[in-house]
Amino acid sequence: MTDDLGKALASTVRAARESRGLTVAGLADVSGVSRAMISKVEYGEAQPTAALLAKLSVALGLTLSELIARAEGAAVQVARRDEQPVWTDPETGYVRRAVSPPGSTALELVEVELPPGAEVAYPAQAYRFISHQIWILSGRLRFVEGDQVHELDAGDCLQLGPPADCVYVNATAVPCRYLVVLDKLARPR
Repeated sequence: MTDDLGKALASTVRAARESRGLTVAGLADVSGVSRAMISKVEYGEAQPTAALLAKLSVALGLTLSELIARAEGAAVQVARRDEQPVWTDPETGYVRRAVSPPGSTALELVEVELPPGAEVAYPAQAYRFISHQIWILSGRLRFVEGDQVHELDAGDCLQLGPPADCVYVNATAVPCRYLVVLDKLARPR
């Protein structure tokens, strides 16, 4: 994450919290993230992980892509590859690219590269307001959805079921690239 994006993300989280009339303590209660960590994020003193940003974005009524898009700026019709927001999780090294033009529609496309051996977990609440599909572009992904384990290869596409705690796992020695398709208007099953 660039310093500019980090600063913009910090002010975006703070603005979203304030626009919902939440205090830092209120956001902590709703998100499960400590007040100290929220303050560090809002002041740009900590680089948040994917799991932490997912918790905050859900508590703020946003998808992770929306949160990053707001930090990036105004809506556009064409999202050129070299202008698409890219964020790297400091904990796992996974790279997330917001492919869709920011603020364009209720449909979002997100390209992810998950490094070898990496695991990224998201709580069930992160999937509460969206329909979610995963299309594997290259490599192999183990996707743990609650009690179900899906082994996905290049070309496979998974429609997530009802919201459950999920883990993206790359148990291989090569990166896994996949496209996440989010539909904020459709309700998950």
